[in-house]
Amino acid sequence: MGPAAQATDELIRRAWSALGGEPELLGLVEVTGDARGLLPSLLPALPAMVAAAAASTLAASVLDATRRTARPGPVLLDVEHVALAARSERHVRGAGAPTADLFTPLSRFWRTADGWLRLHANYTWHRDRALAVLGCDGRIEAMEEAISGWRAEELEDALAAAGAVGYAVRSPRQWRDHPQGRALAASPLVHSAAGQESGRSFPDGAGATGVRVLDLTRVIAGPVATRTLAAWGAEVLRLDSPHLPEIPAQALDMLSGKRSATLDFSSPDGRTRLEELLAEADVLVQGYRPGALARHGLAPDALAERHPHLSVVTLSAWERPDRGRHGAVSIR
Repeated sequence: MGPAAQATDELIRRAWSALGGEPELLGLVEVTGDARGLLPSLLPALPAMVAAAAASTLAASVLDATRRTARPGPVLLDVEHVALAARSERHVRGAGAPTADLFTPLSRFWRTADGWLRLHANYTWHRDRALAVLGCDGRIEAMEEAISGWRAEELEDALAAAGAVGYAVRSPRQWRDHPQGRALAASPLVHSAAGQESGRSFPDGAGATGVRVLDLTRVIAGPVATRTLAAWGAEVLRLDSPHLPEIPAQALDMLSGKRSATLDFSSPDGRTRLEELLAEADVLVQGYRPGALARHGLAPDALAERHPHLSVVTLSAWERPDRGRHGAVSIR
């Protein structure tokens, strides 16, 4: 077994263990395909993706077996298929035509006075907030001049304070020494806590058929998670604010298998409808930055009090001490 395969096996074991899975079931997982040349990276990106897909698919196999009162079936993964799925936005087609590039010219690495910064400006509101911090228009030359006058970490802080998204590029050692890196290293991959009441029971069926999922996520991690639930048969409804429209190309890629709608949580009618949807749902998946949805009564503790039947999944790229910031990190 080569180093890449060993790394994949170890990551699969860790991912399955984090989910509380029975170790002996790992024997059901078989990974095939040639990973050479796929998703080249200094970090084990493809092994991590294969591990996530393996743990997810094995969990689906266990769910399916439980509902059918049977033994879990084998899980077969091809690394080439996983690599293709990781770049699905490059291959999805609308009416046969390729989609536009999701990344705008401003979403790139920029040289600062002391290093580099990765700016995320695909959403118009993130772009506008970043330009306000930098005090310039969106021309590349103006951006280069403005950003070159900032230290990377100082600009990172200024962007965060303005609700924009940009991060200093750090070496692996700098990240490990950073308070945020230390906090994440000390945190488990998955936190879980049992509620006071059990969820609804489901009749015999296959996979996640009949499970109702309310999807309050954006960008990649959350939408891929709920897209996966839809693939297993769940009924997924994605909700977005009418004031923060999704990028069309991203919607085309991430809404596969789901229904979608807009809802203004800040209006009385919107809050009423949200409560109705929460009462009807079995699972809520939320992926906005920590605390962003709490003002709408969507903090896990508040949800557990009003809807004790509901399973609440919160996806976050951050833990303390940077609570409240958007989840992204760049490592060189």
